[in-house]
Amino acid sequence: MGIEVKMPRLSDSTDSATVARWLVADGEPVGLGEELVEVETDKATMVWEAEDEGILVTLVAEGGTVPVGEPIALLLAAGEEPPAPGRQPPGEAPPAAAPRRIRASPVARRLAARHGVELAEVTGTGPGGRVLKRDVERAVGSPSPARPAPDGREPELLPLTSAQATIAQRMVAAKAQAPEFTVSIDVDMEAAVALRQATTVESTAAFSYNDLVIKACACALGEHPRVNSSFLEGAIAVHDRIDVAIAVAAPGTLLVPTIAEADRKSVSVIAAESRDLVERARAGSLTPADLRPSTFTVSNLGMLGVTQFTAVLNAGQAAILAVGAVRVVPVVREGAVVAGASMTLTLTADHRVLYGADAAAFLAEVRALLEQPLRLLV
Repeated sequence: MGIEVKMPRLSDSTDSATVARWLVADGEPVGLGEELVEVETDKATMVWEAEDEGILVTLVAEGGTVPVGEPIALLLAAGEEPPAPGRQPPGEAPPAAAPRRIRASPVARRLAARHGVELAEVTGTGPGGRVLKRDVERAVGSPSPARPAPDGREPELLPLTSAQATIAQRMVAAKAQAPEFTVSIDVDMEAAVALRQATTVESTAAFSYNDLVIKACACALGEHPRVNSSFLEGAIAVHDRIDVAIAVAAPGTLLVPTIAEADRKSVSVIAAESRDLVERARAGSLTPADLRPSTFTVSNLGMLGVTQFTAVLNAGQAAILAVGAVRVVPVVREGAVVAGASMTLTLTADHRVLYGADAAAFLAEVRALLEQPLRLLV
């Protein structure tokens, strides 16, 4: 009875997602292609459009998290009645080995995800056996009392969103699974500064230092394919594409949209794509295609005045590059101390894939390209 609307798979790395907001009210008609629901994944909140038409009956409330492929709503024909709760629609046999859908409050789901608790193993005390926050707290043990502030008031507790909880889990997993190490190098940016100054801001070919770094990394990855690899099931998987992700700080989360085949694109094209991805990431309008899996990541905090930092590896990648600010430093030229420009790059690498010499050779190649930036424009 009715057409099932299932939780969409918005990225290859997403196993479940959260209904952030229904854009059509229960009982209202939905047209083909109409914006239906906002879905929150570990990477972004995206709008999903209706792939059929009918009268909407929601099955998952806002804030509910369900596995990809599970029904979240029904689209009924005019006059069609929804199936009674807990009953199979007439004429349909129960699916074989269908997983039991766990009824739980949004707060309970977020708390369970944060503590790694399986909701199926929690006894719910809410109506109809619904799992509530107190049930999850009981499963993980009595929550520790919050440390009071100096003035005696309790601190404000900010619950994590589904995306923040997933990011936290993946960062912990990355630190636990990958034996990482870091290597840093200073780059003379005098030529890059001069090249940027020669490019007018109004020009469509204008680019940032980060665009030069992305292009330099893409070229260097072609010369050092082991850096463009992943540790997979006891082997090293060398990727045949060079897809560079850029870390973007968006409201309440961290997004990593991808510039596909960056080695095949000019600096001006990379600059245009990068600007567009950053703008749409901060506006919350990225698409699943923008968040496709990448093979390498560039994280830049230089625009915030940070001169050097260490980035955490992304799961499935052998390395990530942290980019600091271009800063004025004293240098010796022709026997005199003059002002120069320098930038520090720090590579975090998976020691299962790369050794120190591999990381150093890759960074040396990136430095050579940035110190002769005209090579990147060819």
